[in-house]
Amino acid sequence: MSEALPGESVEDKSLGELVALASTNVSALVRAEIDLAKLELKADAKKAAYGSVMFTIAALIGGLIVILLSIALAYGLVAAGFYHWAAFLVVSGIYLVLAIGLIGFGYLRIRKIDGAKRTRRTLKDDFAALRHRGDSDTPALTD
Repeated sequence: MSEALPGESVEDKSLGELVALASTNVSALVRAEIDLAKLELKADAKKAAYGSVMFTIAALIGGLIVILLSIALAYGLVAAGFYHWAAFLVVSGIYLVLAIGLIGFGYLRIRKIDGAKRTRRTLKDDFAALRHRGDSDTPALTD
């Protein structure tokens, strides 16, 4: 009997019953918070999925636009006096130069990744402090 009844006073309960009542209330509160978080995350996941579908459709349409504009550019070069094969080769060359530039830019950005240097340093310091417990010469932990 760890529940407080409406007519019952808290002063009438023993310490064990009060602890049991408090732990029951805390666990019910935690379960309710977890259920609320699940509901909110589920709603947010639906919104994110809908948004990502819209972005995917827009990206596909953008890809089609790039293809159509590339063909239009090639035919514009044909109208300017280029041979058909040369016009399409020029457009392909433009994309090749663009791709090489983007690969180079991406490579330079990847090289700048430093791999969490500060975290590694602070972890080393923490382990060193645990091994040497303050100023003592005897290590607290051994490898």
